[in-house]
This record gives sequence, structure tokens and C-alpha cells, in this order.
Amino acid sequence: MRASLPDILAVRPFVRPARGSAAVPGSKSITNRGMLLAALCDGPVTLEGALLSEDTEIMAEALRRLGFNVDEDEEGCRIRVEGQGGSIPATDADLFVGLAGTAARFLTALCASARRGTFRIDGVPQMRRRPMKGLVDALRALGADIRCLKEEGFFPIEIRASGLRGGTVSIDATESSQMLSALLMVSPLAAEPVTATPEGGVRRPFVRMTGLQMAQFGVGSAERLDAGGPVTVRSGRYSLPGGTYSVEPDATTASYFAALPLVVGGSLLLKGLKPEGPSIQGDIRFLEVLAGIGLSVAGGPDGITVAAGDGGRGPGVRRDFSGFSDTFLTLAAIAPLLDGPTRITGIAHTRRQETDRVAGMAAELRRLGQEVAETEDALEITPAPLLRDVTVDTHGDHRFAMSFAILGCHDLRGDGKPWLSVSNPACSAKTFPGFFDLLDGLRAKSSES
Repeated sequence: MRASLPDILAVRPFVRPARGSAAVPGSKSITNRGMLLAALCDGPVTLEGALLSEDTEIMAEALRRLGFNVDEDEEGCRIRVEGQGGSIPATDADLFVGLAGTAARFLTALCASARRGTFRIDGVPQMRRRPMKGLVDALRALGADIRCLKEEGFFPIEIRASGLRGGTVSIDATESSQMLSALLMVSPLAAEPVTATPEGGVRRPFVRMTGLQMAQFGVGSAERLDAGGPVTVRSGRYSLPGGTYSVEPDATTASYFAALPLVVGGSLLLKGLKPEGPSIQGDIRFLEVLAGIGLSVAGGPDGITVAAGDGGRGPGVRRDFSGFSDTFLTLAAIAPLLDGPTRITGIAHTRRQETDRVAGMAAELRRLGQEVAETEDALEITPAPLLRDVTVDTHGDHRFAMSFAILGCHDLRGDGKPWLSVSNPACSAKTFPGFFDLLDGLRAKSSES
């Protein structure tokens, strides 16, 4: 973990094409789901290749406050959770979830499933603006006593637990698929089977990931999670034979380094990354987008190799990102380097994430001198001939910091001098504390003769 970063970081461009390999950390989504499922298992579970970052530390600390033994080995990328067979040891706890959406939704469902206890959950002011109503309403319909202490449908909340009775429930997960995932993961603890029917649209890739992980931990299956209709989860007990679970490298984090050869040329091996199919992460589909721009994408035993072609600037993109929206910032940030307009749709829900990502991205691209048309659900970016020297406002959002850092690696004037800076680069620690160290290492590697 990087010790410190300046308040404003000037990004040094690459002066030679990228080469070598990038080992990105484990998936945040898989790690946080894995910790929750491990806590519900009988006995200890070790997550190998786990992500250790601000978001996962929030989840680990909350589990400790709930009475679970959780040990983290940062150097070995391992997290060991002592499962309690579906019980929560503590009967009274205050949990702080910061700005971690997965922890917020998953812990709310976990506490509501407890047989007894009073639990209070809150986060930073920005977290208090992130929607929870769909999950809160669904859990209440299953018998949970959840009280919103300030504004209905938002944190802070208090849960007076007495277990979930099960039954049929509708859930509005249009704002975040995490709400449906949270409900599904605790459904095996209910007294009766739970049949959950999503209202409106829901982004299925992360829900499918949840179903696959539940099956890996011995409960249910991923069937029907892609169909869009009701999903039934029967009562059961989580278990993991062998007690060890391998976490895939994070496909969203990999998107930054996958895009790097398009920005600076050359090629990179993304170590351990799996192609679509073997990978349970929907964000792996971002590689399809890059292949359409001209990137060569090839899977192998050690991971996926991405290589820039010889055709110059790639064409603009028109793509619906609703199924893998965490990666849209990666494409938007490098869109000024493409040959023609890029239109990104299916991103309205990202206005209610760490920040309003649609408005924030539009604002920063305009400051770079780009022409941007913004609607509720889309951005259209028309590259301008010249990029301006700017300090990008990251809005405290880790994905802004990492996406624009990749754009800054482009040697804009051919002199190797920085032209783009990012404010608050340390916010990248939310999901990847070592991001700028890895980027520095790849830059140094590319310069070796």
C-alpha cells in the first residue's frame, strides 16, 4: 500500500510503448461477497487473492463489530473469516460503512437476517444520499424491523432483528443491483423460501456473479438470474469444502491497464485475468469494446494480453454500458484520443454512485477542451483537435482518478513532460491503493533499453 500521495499529482507520460505485465488486485465485488458468504459458513474460510483496500477494510471491520473473527494478510492478499453457521455473534453494534456501497447494502441485509439484536448503520454524508429504499422495503416485506432515522429510504438506519420469515417479495433494484444481490445472499437464512421479483430493470451481470458465488459456497444456483423474472432461493446452510476460495483479479481495475496500450502503444499481459465465460465478472466485457477500437486481445495460461495495433487512432465507440457501467469512465477518459465521436449509453444509474459520474465526466472533459453532449442516460464525446493542460477534479471518486491517470500517460507534446494532473489521487485507495505505484513501475519498464 502506497504510503502517501500529494494533493495534486502530475501524471508523467510514457515516452516509449508499454511492455511487460500488470498484476491487478482481486475483485472488490467478489471479495466483499466472499467475506459475507464466509461469515455465514460453518467454520473458517480463507479468501486467496483478495483485495485489501478501503472498501474491503470497511467490510472486514464491520464483521468484526458484529463479533466475527476476521484476519487480514495484506502481503499475502488473504482474508480469513471465522464463519458462524448463519448466526451473528453480537447482539448490539454500530457499523460505519463510509462510502462503500457493497458493504452498505450487504451489511443491511445481513443484520436484518439476524435472529436477534439491534444494529445501527451509517456512513459519510455522501453515503447518506445513496439509495437504499428498494432493499429496505423488500426486507421489511420479509418481516424485518428497519427504521430510517432521518430520511426514509436512506442512512442512517436502525435494525431491530428477529429473523426473516421468507415468502414472496418485489424489490426495486433499478438504482443498484447490489440491493437484489444483498437480498439473495441472506435469503437462505429465512424461515421459508424467498421468491424475489425485480421491479423495473436490473443490471444482471453483478446479480449473476452473486448467484455463482452462492453456488460456489453450496447454496442455490445461478439459474434464472439472467432471465429477468422471479428468483427463488430456498433455505440452506453455506459451506465451502476445503475452506479456501480464490478471488479473481478485478476486471474493472484491469480496464485501466487494458486501455493503456491504446494510449501509449505497446502491449501488456494482464496477469491472471480470465476471458468472458470462465470469469464470473461482467466487466470483463469491456475488452470487447477495446477490441472494437483496434486493440488485440488474446487469452493465455497466464492471463490476457492486450496489444495496440498499427492503424493509428482507433474509431469512436457507440455502446450501451448498462451491463458493465463501472468501466464507462475508462472509455470516456480516453475518448479524446479516438478518431470520431464516442456515444456511451445506459449510465443514468451512475449519477447516484460515489458522485454523479455522468455530470462529473462531462465537466472534466469540457475542461480538457472536448465537446460533450450530456443527457440523463448518455454522454456523447466529440474529440477536439487540442487537449488543454488541466488539473482534473476527481470528485473524490477513485474511478475518476484512475481513468484520467491513464489519459495523462499519453505523451501529448512528444517531450515527456506532464500536461495533466489529478487532484486527490489518494482516493484511488478505495479499490486499489497501489494503482499509482503499478503505473510508475510500468512507465519505468517501458523506458528500459
